[in-house]
Amino acid sequence: MKTGTLKSVLLLGAAVLVLMSGCGGVYMNVKTPMPTLDMQVNADGQAKVGKASAEMFVWLVVVGDCSLSTAMTNGGITRIHHVDTEVQSVLFGVYGKFTTVVYGE
Repeated sequence: MKTGTLKSVLLLGAAVLVLMSGCGGVYMNVKTPMPTLDMQVNADGQAKVGKASAEMFVWLVVVGDCSLSTAMTNGGITRIHHVDTEVQSVLFGVYGKFTTVVYGE
């Protein structure tokens, strides 16, 4: 392999790794508020917490139910105060877990 071609391949590989690291990197564990629900947070009424998760394997297979209604059922919640999401990613998304967390009464 010529020196110029080897440098090009190495440069391209480095660029791909840098770009992919911004999209989750080797390991990612993020917790964020759910942006679609505009609710007032009241710490007094957060007696119950419900969670629902879905897992992704090798970017192709997703198993589980991370819906709001499932999280409410799992926590025995009938009135929502606020909702958060949790996202975990390992090895650039080879494995990922998405969780909806519901707080309420």
